[in-house]
Amino acid sequence: MATDIDISNFDLNAVPPDFYVDPFPVYRALRERSPVHRNPDGSFFLNRYDHVRRCFREPQFSSDKKIDFLPKFGAGTPLYVHHTTSLVFNDDPYHARVRKLMAGAFTPRQMASLGPIVESFIDKMLDRLAGEKAFDVIDDYALKLPTEIVANMLGVPEDKRHLLHHYSELILGALDPVVSPEKLAEGHAAVEEFGAELEEIVAKRRENPDLGGQGEVLVALIFGEVDGERLSDLELIQNCIFLLNAGHETTANTVGAGIDMLLGNPGQKQRLLDDPSLINPLVEETLRFQSPLQIAHRKALADVEFDGVKVPAGTFVHMCVAGANRDPDVFADPENVDIGRDPNPHLAFGLGKHICMGNTLGRIEGTVAIGRFMQKFPNVERAGEAKLHGRVKFRGIREFPVRV
Repeated sequence: MATDIDISNFDLNAVPPDFYVDPFPVYRALRERSPVHRNPDGSFFLNRYDHVRRCFREPQFSSDKKIDFLPKFGAGTPLYVHHTTSLVFNDDPYHARVRKLMAGAFTPRQMASLGPIVESFIDKMLDRLAGEKAFDVIDDYALKLPTEIVANMLGVPEDKRHLLHHYSELILGALDPVVSPEKLAEGHAAVEEFGAELEEIVAKRRENPDLGGQGEVLVALIFGEVDGERLSDLELIQNCIFLLNAGHETTANTVGAGIDMLLGNPGQKQRLLDDPSLINPLVEETLRFQSPLQIAHRKALADVEFDGVKVPAGTFVHMCVAGANRDPDVFADPENVDIGRDPNPHLAFGLGKHICMGNTLGRIEGTVAIGRFMQKFPNVERAGEAKLHGRVKFRGIREFPVRV
């Protein structure tokens, strides 16, 4: 029960081991008893729906991290350059300019063209897995789809694709509130290595744009032009790395979480098997119930108030998307799964100017990957305990053994 949890000393920078496994009781207790919670470092932790929604939408909350990332990463380091150049950690006018230049690669038509690629790849994987009695949902399935799609989008050659998850895991892992020096060093190396690979790929596409295969958006990113402007070389490389991070691990986490959620809720699993048309709301419920992005961040540019609590200008704000997505003021019976939930205004993809550009593709991937998996293996069952990555900011399953 949330009332049994001591939140008086909650510190996002020093969470206990069991928090990584199941943070939701803590989120609930904070939402009920300390919805505008001040951390020992002076930052605020918010997880009521209306509070988080407000931070996403209102311009007095900044996404720019050029100052905040300095002590964490160090000026001029690979992680610092990446995260302060990519789309997500910037404000307008830079954000608006880069987003506009990238938009040509993410038109509805372009995303729709990826649908047949997703379906074909999923069907091939499922046919292969059908010959296995047991396998791991994450390594053998959920990770392979977004790796293939992102690799196609960026033109990554076959012999380099096995490295993409490793790069993504290290770069995203460096965003956790507390990161060891070893993990920071690995994150810096991942940015450098993947950046060098992308520079080679981009150089080849500049020489011969027709080399791109089906589903590739790299040429659109290289040559896309708005009002006479193109992405600079630095912007191009760093935002390609961003596309890997934004569209790779979060998609894999959604697929793994969706299948895990169904196995943990047999009645809901049967609902889907009886009515496959529920796959779209199932994906939305997965995004709500097990938000891949658990916590986002903003800085207050002016003094603001939440329920009478003043947040001074310059204060760092942690927006708990996962907590907001279980707010009973918005979602009926939020701690339980309802694959037919409607409406379902979750915040998993953000809102406003920073809403995820790839949300359409993410939904396509989740719908096809979870839906066809359950149709192919209606009797799937666990073959061991599912183990999580153990990160605060991004939630996902690392190991998920099953029998079919």
